[in-house]
Amino acid sequence: MSSSTPISIVPSPTELKHGRISQRNLEIAIRALARDGLVVIEAMVDHSILDRLNAKMVHDAYKLQASKDSPFNYNKGNIQQDPPLTEEWFSDDIFINPMVTQVTSTALGPKPSLRFVSGNTALPPTETTPPTSQPTHNDADFDHPNIPFALVVNVPLVTMTPENGSTEIWLGTHNGTTIADQEGEHGDRASGRIKKHLLEARKEVRPPSQPVVKKGSIIIRDLRLWHGGKPNLSTEPRVMLAMIHFAPWYRNSMDVEFAEELADRLTPEKTGLHIAATFVTNEQLLKNYLHRPFGNAYDFNQTDRIEGMF
Repeated sequence: MSSSTPISIVPSPTELKHGRISQRNLEIAIRALARDGLVVIEAMVDHSILDRLNAKMVHDAYKLQASKDSPFNYNKGNIQQDPPLTEEWFSDDIFINPMVTQVTSTALGPKPSLRFVSGNTALPPTETTPPTSQPTHNDADFDHPNIPFALVVNVPLVTMTPENGSTEIWLGTHNGTTIADQEGEHGDRASGRIKKHLLEARKEVRPPSQPVVKKGSIIIRDLRLWHGGKPNLSTEPRVMLAMIHFAPWYRNSMDVEFAEELADRLTPEKTGLHIAATFVTNEQLLKNYLHRPFGNAYDFNQTDRIEGMF
């Protein structure tokens, strides 16, 4: 039975200084993504940067929790939450980290498309929101390609543990997964749920894990991997950012709203990415970012899929 513990890479000081992963570590990352569907790269983001953004997003999380139409995912203890993409809160190390792009462009092809930036926040339980797990699900809740086409880049703003709601992951389930494994349809609030008999069978092959992920780490995950949010039993919200890099051949139509003051930092020449950006004024972004669509309002499918190819 294969291990349920994800592979972690610790870059050397030289790698961090130059923003480039060595050939050896790049091979480890690509092998992990191929076999497990997930890899963790540690010590990527300075803790002071994370602390500052975390304070802002925890404050926002409580506002969202109290709102009439809270953007919850599957249950009210788990909300989708966008970061404020203005120059004041933007960090290259978090959102356009060159070592992350080195991995995703190796796995998906040169200049992947960044078309989604949001976050997932596990909230502490309250009297009206008891501890509840998300169903184990697949984010590709459509008839998706059976080759790598999208990688999720997760940046936890604090150390993630089973106590504060570290995501449960089912390593290796990106390989061979199909839409037939799922219950519900795209657009349903709980679409993408993996059928119970498949979960029971998978436990005998490679059971799930709820790993500890150190603060400063960045997780790269295949979009097709089975996973599920777990309850936060601590006293503070646990914020985890989420970006999606799509393969350059993958025809998705989503875009991301950024403050126009960031435009010069987000070019392909500077980022190694094709960033599908809509630029708005700083004032407009701050007015909008907590009131965006969430969950299945986003469509990760292709606009014109080639039938019979996958």
